[in-house]
Amino acid sequence: MSRVGKYPVEIPAGVQLAVVGNRLTAKGKLGELTLTLTDQVEATIEGNHLTVAPRTPDRRARMMWGTTRANAANMVKGVSTGFTKSMEITGTGYRAAVQGGSLVLNLGYSHDVVYQIPPGIKITCERPTAVKVEGVDKRLVGQVAAEIRGFRGPEPYKGKGVRYTDETIRRKEGKKK
Repeated sequence: MSRVGKYPVEIPAGVQLAVVGNRLTAKGKLGELTLTLTDQVEATIEGNHLTVAPRTPDRRARMMWGTTRANAANMVKGVSTGFTKSMEITGTGYRAAVQGGSLVLNLGYSHDVVYQIPPGIKITCERPTAVKVEGVDKRLVGQVAAEIRGFRGPEPYKGKGVRYTDETIRRKEGKKK
């Protein structure tokens, strides 16, 4: 039995959920998301709760049970409150700025790194060394943040690079003379 899948998803006020065929659609104040359900699970809406159940007792259906419930919960949270990832840029001369529909990063290379902001994502820079990625889709927010971090990940000796705000970097000791 799935430990995640057995709990119903609470639908907050202001969010409309609809199951049509094998599509789950969530509409809220921040936007709209859809999820294609697999043949192994079925979703039902009862009052202000969404329940997901496997159609058959086989292993694949039980695996998709918990996954579908988690994805549905992320959709409901995304359209109601949204997701954010905060990042810090550390290093001399390292900075970021939003220009039009792209994020321009100065990360110590001989050129600026220009990252095109995908639709559905909002990137803001409160300071030149702080980047905030916001959006409705949890997977897309995490992917964009990972791509930005991938341009220059934090290094262990001086801690220079792009890191998540809640991330801790294990520091190494430098050379001894």
